[in-house]
Amino acid sequence: MFSFTRMIVSVSAALALASVNSVLAAPTNLEARAAKVPSPAFVIYTDKFVSADVLPPVDKVKGYNVVALSFLTLKGPQDQAGAYAKLPAAKKTSLKAAYEKAGIKLIVSAFGETDTPTTSKADPVGTGNTMAKFVKDQKLDGIDVDYEDLAAMNKGDGAAEKWVTTFTQTLRKTLPKGQFILTHAPLAPWLSHNKQFAAGAYLTINKNVGAEIDWYNIQFYNQGLYTNCEGLLTKSGGAFPGSSVFEIQKNGVDLKKLVIGKPGSAADATNGFMPAATLATCVKQAKAKGWNAGLMVFEFPDADAAFIKTAKGSAFH
Repeated sequence: MFSFTRMIVSVSAALALASVNSVLAAPTNLEARAAKVPSPAFVIYTDKFVSADVLPPVDKVKGYNVVALSFLTLKGPQDQAGAYAKLPAAKKTSLKAAYEKAGIKLIVSAFGETDTPTTSKADPVGTGNTMAKFVKDQKLDGIDVDYEDLAAMNKGDGAAEKWVTTFTQTLRKTLPKGQFILTHAPLAPWLSHNKQFAAGAYLTINKNVGAEIDWYNIQFYNQGLYTNCEGLLTKSGGAFPGSSVFEIQKNGVDLKKLVIGKPGSAADATNGFMPAATLATCVKQAKAKGWNAGLMVFEFPDADAAFIKTAKGSAFH
């Protein structure tokens, strides 16, 4: 893992390359406070250096109710996740209390674009137990699974789906539903019926352990798609048809769990960025059609309180 990584690389690029190379502790009071799962969810990732205090100031993330420290990797916590873990215990307690008072949950995001758990043959049970322990040791509110092992998923032999399923089940054994937040951040195409993903990708994972997952921070970017409201909401088209919000719902995924993820600036993704005002137009349309899951943004400080206020527009008050 290198510092300040973008969340994903292009699925289409990975496919092109592939074609060329044809023990449970009793809940503490803190954990009990983490029981309420935000709905709708407004999530901001923090991977870039902010300050010696690590966490973004509360006033700078007003409007969000979840902050995700990035990333907890196979090699341990890196970047903001690592910086937070190194803070003195008293400092963490103080910072976390301020977030609690502001109604903001603090979670850690696992893996990111440079980790390949399945391809690396990491043990999903051992990895799950280690990461769940990190969440409890750091007194966090939960974990986000940003699994991006493209080679494993593109292979289509079911190994990726099995790995993520077992990993998720392992996390939930130590981080029970109702006490800890557990989210996943799949690429939007992985939630579509697409022949490139022969074993079903996240549609299979959703069938296996969707009930254990609180919501999906869906990455609607880096695919050359989702650049307007139609492509984002009703008809994705392009190389990955059936991967817009309401098409994913038709694919069998609960609409209440489909959090729309977008980059905070054009520099935070290869493509797919929408200005906050444009995103607000799409959000208003989606809300009118029954969607109410929320928004995810990668990353702070490129997106802050002003961004999410604009992006929510009149749809969320």
